[in-house]
Amino acid sequence: MAKKKKEFTLSKKKKSAGPEKKKNVEQSEKKKKFLVTEKKKKVILYKVSDQKPLGSWSVKQGQIITCPAVCNFQTREYIVVHDNKVLRIWNNEDVNLDKVFKATLSAEVYRILSVQGTEPLVLFKEGAVRGLEALLADPQQKIETVISDEEVIKWTKFFIVFRHPVLIFVTEKHGNYFAYVQMFNSRILTKYTLLLGQDENSVIESFTASVDRKFISLMSLSSDGCIYETLIPIRPTDPEKNQSLVRSLLLKAVVSGNTRNGVALIALDQDHIAVLGSPQAASKECLSVWNIKFQTLQTSKELPQGTSGQLWYYGENLFMLHGKSLTVIPYKCEVSSLAGALGKLKHDQDPGTHVMPRFVNWETPQGCGLGFQNSEQSRRILRRRKIEVSLQPEVPPSKQLLSTIMEDSEKHIEVEVRKFLALKQTPDFHTVIGDTVTGLLERCKAEPSFYPRNCLVQLIQTHVLSYSLCPDLMEIALIKKDVQLLQLCLQQFPDIPESVTCACLKIFLSIGDDSLQETDVSMESVFDYSNSVHDEKMEEQTEILQNGFNPEEDKCSNCDQELNKKPQDETKESTSCPVVPKRAALLNAILHSAYSETFLLPHLKDIPAQHITLFLKYLYFLYLKCSENATMTLPGIHPPTLNQIMDWICLLLDANFTVVVMMPEAKRLLISLYKLVKSQISVYSELNKIEVSFRELQKLNQEKNNRGLYSIEVLELF
Repeated sequence: MAKKKKEFTLSKKKKSAGPEKKKNVEQSEKKKKFLVTEKKKKVILYKVSDQKPLGSWSVKQGQIITCPAVCNFQTREYIVVHDNKVLRIWNNEDVNLDKVFKATLSAEVYRILSVQGTEPLVLFKEGAVRGLEALLADPQQKIETVISDEEVIKWTKFFIVFRHPVLIFVTEKHGNYFAYVQMFNSRILTKYTLLLGQDENSVIESFTASVDRKFISLMSLSSDGCIYETLIPIRPTDPEKNQSLVRSLLLKAVVSGNTRNGVALIALDQDHIAVLGSPQAASKECLSVWNIKFQTLQTSKELPQGTSGQLWYYGENLFMLHGKSLTVIPYKCEVSSLAGALGKLKHDQDPGTHVMPRFVNWETPQGCGLGFQNSEQSRRILRRRKIEVSLQPEVPPSKQLLSTIMEDSEKHIEVEVRKFLALKQTPDFHTVIGDTVTGLLERCKAEPSFYPRNCLVQLIQTHVLSYSLCPDLMEIALIKKDVQLLQLCLQQFPDIPESVTCACLKIFLSIGDDSLQETDVSMESVFDYSNSVHDEKMEEQTEILQNGFNPEEDKCSNCDQELNKKPQDETKESTSCPVVPKRAALLNAILHSAYSETFLLPHLKDIPAQHITLFLKYLYFLYLKCSENATMTLPGIHPPTLNQIMDWICLLLDANFTVVVMMPEAKRLLISLYKLVKSQISVYSELNKIEVSFRELQKLNQEKNNRGLYSIEVLELF
């Protein structure tokens, strides 16, 4: 269960003043400091621990704050917008807002959003989004229209997912709701139509959202008093297409359906939400915290002075307007557990707070809603359920998992797989993993839209699978062009056929750089090549190629002439990595894979010549990097070896030489490879010459066994 401490008042309106107007609370650069925008005229900086203001700034008479103030965590400055288009930036040392930095924008601003770890974003009322720095570089730049006419933004949220900013905002038009998700690492904006389901006439009063590695969980509190959930994929399958999403019932009858004022909803974490509103038609407004995982009411507090329906949660503090006061309730969510959901954990509680488990009555008809139950009724229900469960035969976790993968959603399957892998391994563990992968792949074939890649990654990482055990796995990954899964299979499976290895190589060489930027591949075999290349070494490639041996006579004068004609930019290009780091990591997985030369060569002939040339350039680049070290090795955790590099160069030339030699763009590469081989032959030739001398020395050492404690010997080599 969560910990709740005694509430306190942060700010209070004077008695002579009228009703409290809308406020807004945003986190400042420190966890215990918060910006409060009130009365559309003033911004106040509070320190919660001291319960007093640290600073206050007001706009001039006639000006109205139209966008709440936020903190720029990167510069520790504050940003506010007044009169829709005028942006102001200041810091703690500034006193007068009229004398701080000012920028007049070309379009009206809906909200400025700021989270730690990235620059603030500016969301305009027409749906366009700009980074603050790009906007300040040209404040009068043209702002495009993203949403349609009469479409109005109702709510927005800013996340950091995989260290990349993600913005979601919800719009409404004629009772229809739409969600827009902006991915800033790929500049993809996806639009979704939110289908309300059976109750098409309900009005959504409040939105909130939480995020995990795969979905944005968009929760909405509707006019019927129920909370609904819509799962929005972070990585859409078809970003260009307007997709429809159906919401599902999460909690029923949380607030009275007749409530119209003072309703708010906010996510505290992935398992807890806070709700403002009247639980029953005749009851007073209250603040309640729900565990959505176990569907229980964790705590509730009556608000006799009413509320305006505004609720915020920052730094383990709940902020709300209670009457004419801004009230703060310190509240910490603990890890969700059944004991906490049932109220069995012991914590100090505020006397004004009632903690009671409240359960969803699944036997109640759809129209009856949820009601409070006294403790004796709850105990009887729990005892009855305990008896019913004890009478049922226990189903092994392996069978539960196999039944789950055939019908449940990808998100639920991922959770169940993670739970099963966390259990102690049983004798049938290998069999269950194989059956689970087989079941998932069969469902993938039957349902093209079903592709639980996260589950498959977890199962591959158990190190119990092989290609022969699940051949369909790499086949489906090849169809999906899932390079991350293919890389993992190449690293884990020891028995991959040569035809599949070549199919992976084709995809690794053909996939675009933009698509690679969105993937999450293992980079342990790649190091930063840019820091190891020096301008001095760029002009000395021929010296490096010869491994310290520089023959006095070079019979390939034509090759030298060709190389000497090489421009300066081509020289630099040859010493820089010809592929992006993520593609290099994928190609390194190919170099590490096992193969038979006899079976591999026929499949290498099917790869396009331009891709073969690119792979040869990368292999030649790796050879140059090896030559920079006396040990002839590459840095990194698991880099390719020199033997692997040379073997693959030979394989590619054996399979495609007649095609590559006809390509003009490959001519210089082939000449460089020729000189590489020629220098190696020269080195080995010289080594063979001195091999005889070393053998004679070895014989002399074997003949002279009777040496004293000290001797001087002179050996003459002819």
